[in-house]
Amino acid sequence: MDPATRDFLRRRFSAYYASTGVDLPPAAESREWGYIPWTAGGTTMVRHKALVDLGDVGTFLADEAPRHVYFSAAEYRAPGAGTMDEKGWLAADLVFDLDGDHLDGVDESTPYPEMLERCKGALVRLVDLLTDDLGFSNDDLQVVFSGGRGYHVHVREESVRTLDSTARREVVDYLRAIDLDIDGLVRTETRRGTTRRMLKTEGGWGARTHRRLLAFVDELAAMDEADATARLMELDGIGEKRARTILGAFETTPEAVRTGNLEAGGPGVRTLVESLAREVVADETAPIDEPVTTDLRRLIRFPGSLHGGTGLVVRRLPVAGIESFDPLVDAVAEPFTDREIRVEVTEPGPVQMEGDSFRVEEGVVSVRECVGVFLLARGRAEVVQS
Repeated sequence: MDPATRDFLRRRFSAYYASTGVDLPPAAESREWGYIPWTAGGTTMVRHKALVDLGDVGTFLADEAPRHVYFSAAEYRAPGAGTMDEKGWLAADLVFDLDGDHLDGVDESTPYPEMLERCKGALVRLVDLLTDDLGFSNDDLQVVFSGGRGYHVHVREESVRTLDSTARREVVDYLRAIDLDIDGLVRTETRRGTTRRMLKTEGGWGARTHRRLLAFVDELAAMDEADATARLMELDGIGEKRARTILGAFETTPEAVRTGNLEAGGPGVRTLVESLAREVVADETAPIDEPVTTDLRRLIRFPGSLHGGTGLVVRRLPVAGIESFDPLVDAVAEPFTDREIRVEVTEPGPVQMEGDSFRVEEGVVSVRECVGVFLLARGRAEVVQS
């Protein structure tokens, strides 16, 4: 990025902060703060700052207009101390990070809007796991669009704030179903001298697998016998004979299936459940970034700040508003929507912003400022000096 472009972006970031208030996180005075200024290279982190070092955050941001702004998930006795040992760790929010470019099937060729939409799908799965399986309420969660490639979820419920790294890694392993033992989804019961294997339907991955089983049974029930048999035979380990046995069990002992009794239908049903469990893991896990959650001293983006790689706002959003949230509309900085600027495009291609999709060609073009800031911050254009 050339010096003129860096200077332009710094001045426009300053204007944004001068016109926009910021909300501090809980216990802001006990957190470490850090930022990256608009220096050549753009990677020099200034950290080990306490709130008292920055002064009024709004004034600091308007004056310094950093490229990126961070605060610590942790709280400390002395957050401005120069070493981690001297800070005196007290507690830390449980933080989850979802990056669109870490998702399966996403690579450099994936359009930015598509990557963001797929990452929002992963966010929905994560929130579902946190609320349904781990028991957090929507009020326990703060969801934040990172301004760049994905989303952060902060959990500040008191019971999790003193968890150590090992316990946090166990949370990650559960949410990602790392080394999930399929046999562990089953319990053995003995009734009247008869032993039977039952899916654990009370919660967790057992309940999720059971829901998938019930949906699959309903799917088969809507088919004729030939189609249902063919559908079952698509699954590993199920041939025609076993498929017919399974269908017979579903027809003659429907209640057993609905209670998770894996003895109904014999080995075929158990094979079916194992296959469905693998599907559930593939479809419903949350691909969170493990080091972010397990690092007790992690710095995370400050909501309300601007992302120096896109010019978009690091935006909080309510859990109930996830589905309707469009980052390329709802995270556009309002001060960048009122005028046009001229930029020299060096990397032509598609752009989507504020509900519009279009293509920018190489050379000098006039575009809305939010588009121009996005192209400049992404390294796809340089500012045109008047």
